[in-house]
Amino acid sequence: MSVQKVKLRDVRVIMMAVNFIAVLFASVFIAVTTEWICSRYEARDFLDTLHALPVQPATNVALVVVLYVLLVGIFIVQEKYSEKQERDGGNQTGKIYLTLVLEFIVSAAIVWVLNFNYNGIFFLVFTGVIYHVKGDKGKYLVICLAMSSFPLTDSKLLSINMKLYSINDYINYYDTSAQQYLLGAYNLLTSLNIVLFMIYCILMIQQQRGAIDEVNLLYEEIRKTNADLENANNQLQEYAKITERMGETRERNRLAREIHDTLGHTLTGISVGIDACIATAEIAPGETKAHLERISDVARNGLLDIRRSVNELKPDALERLSLESAITKMITDMKSITDMQIFFDCRIRKLKFDEDEESAIYRVIQESLTNAMRHGRASRVRIVMERQDDMIVLTINDNGIGCSEIKNGFGTKHIMERIGMLNGTVEFQSDNGFSVIARIPIRWGEEYD
Repeated sequence: MSVQKVKLRDVRVIMMAVNFIAVLFASVFIAVTTEWICSRYEARDFLDTLHALPVQPATNVALVVVLYVLLVGIFIVQEKYSEKQERDGGNQTGKIYLTLVLEFIVSAAIVWVLNFNYNGIFFLVFTGVIYHVKGDKGKYLVICLAMSSFPLTDSKLLSINMKLYSINDYINYYDTSAQQYLLGAYNLLTSLNIVLFMIYCILMIQQQRGAIDEVNLLYEEIRKTNADLENANNQLQEYAKITERMGETRERNRLAREIHDTLGHTLTGISVGIDACIATAEIAPGETKAHLERISDVARNGLLDIRRSVNELKPDALERLSLESAITKMITDMKSITDMQIFFDCRIRKLKFDEDEESAIYRVIQESLTNAMRHGRASRVRIVMERQDDMIVLTINDNGIGCSEIKNGFGTKHIMERIGMLNGTVEFQSDNGFSVIARIPIRWGEEYD
């Protein structure tokens, strides 16, 4: 066997390894991400972004491995027939052509199992066709038929008429930093496969000089592939910019929620307290003065909380106290400047929550108390926090006037957004006063009582 043929075989072996890594990466990544999403109870939000779902991701991994092992076996048999033909001069063309057909079928099966998320494996089939098919007319016809399989299995083209899931949708589930690494790794494997194919083509051109038509055909395919890669890179850069702008918008919205919750709660308490002072100013000056002093303390604490919210977006009470103590202090402050009776019934012995959960629960209670005073004109509020199966249930009920139609105002919208970020649900009821019922899923592996 000549040195040139040895180089061609070695390049093809390397392509075999690179393609195996690529198809294994695609199948394993989709299976692992699916399992990860299910374990974190985020499947519902993720399903809204998909057009289709893999039926059995774990089974697809095993099927891809089996098919690829079969592909490697076909490659080995094909090389043996080729060596025998060159060594003995026998006619092994029919057997070699059969292995090429089987190689194409198995590769197409792998692309099908991967839901057309990776079709670079056809470049491996192209190398065998280019090397083994003899005769000008037949060779170019077979090459054209083989290479047409690449654009015809492009996921973007097929998704127009077929419901396909995309590996990009699974990559988009992760944060921006992880997306860059995952897309970089996936594009690196794809690009490396194309580069190896180009090297293989160059070696073939060196071996078969004068095949100008073949060179032009390969160049056009490579040019189109490079254009697709450049387009994908441009889309990645644009996506990074969009993600950055979305992050800024989310941060502004979060800041608006924090300031609204703190400022609205504080001003509502002050407003109600001042109304009480007006009523007692003439008949009980001493009581009015004491009431004003308590209002002053609430105003100062509210100002500190607002500053804290602007700087770190976390309630000052939660920074200094536990969640239960912070809620109790908020209730005590509210009762000191209003006539409203507030009862807090915590049925969970140990309030062990993450920082985002604590902040959400605190703000939901704060906003509900503010709404009970401002809109419901309630005189009594009952707050119950308990565990039901795999959920933390927070119920806030007041005896206010309620409302005939529940509208999503600024406060209720923020309550839904906060609980939604924890993958929970919120229900509003106005049958007897007004009720807020928030359900927060317990995170995997954590205990709350």
